Amino acid sequence: MAVTIYTTATCVYCRAAKKLFSEHNIAYTEKDVAQDAAARSEMIERSGQLGVPVIDVNGTVVVGFNEPKLRELLDIRG
Repeated sequence: MAVTIYTTATCVYCRAAKKLFSEHNIAYTEKDVAQDAAARSEMIERSGQLGVPVIDVNGTVVVGFNEPKLRELLDIRG
């Protein structure tokens, strides 16, 4: 499973998503769009969004911390 999260250091919802991943042992790649212009461009191209988090789960893009959708895509039960 490939999970990428586009974040910034101050994003509360980014932290919530990363906590969910950690609690369920989901490996992910983090890209800080405040520090990495290439990652920021990639995020905008993939999602059309400027806000974070933008989370890519196996090619499905989730904008924001949509916990029910993330649980569905990551097959997290309960």
